[in-house]
Amino acid sequence: MPHAVVVEILDGALSDRSREYSAADALVGIALHDDDREFIERCCLEVGTRAVPGSPLLALAGLCLGHTARRFGYLSDQAVGLAEALAVRADTDPSDVDGRALDGRDDIRWYLRDQVKEHSSGDVCPGDNLA
Repeated sequence: MPHAVVVEILDGALSDRSREYSAADALVGIALHDDDREFIERCCLEVGTRAVPGSPLLALAGLCLGHTARRFGYLSDQAVGLAEALAVRADTDPSDVDGRALDGRDDIRWYLRDQVKEHSSGDVCPGDNLA
């Protein structure tokens, strides 16, 4: 799917919740098939920071970042941070962000174990920032 179409679908869903199903399909599609990691991350970051609480798109953004980590073996620090934040929200209130965000965080921890480090608290952070 052309990037401009994906952006249009995602923007539409962020302003009209009745369009979330199409946005979910587009987000998963790019996470599994698009070859531009940076574009996938930008889409997940946009959705994961702009979707309203309770939107299924929030957890899906985290899950799709996990798919992206698996496919590319790398995520930006900002993407890792968003996935962690969404997972924390899912742990705190599953009616805000559903459990798929936890699956995304688990994938990131597994596939990027050399890039991210897990603290005893369970939080993850980019490995380069550890003292």
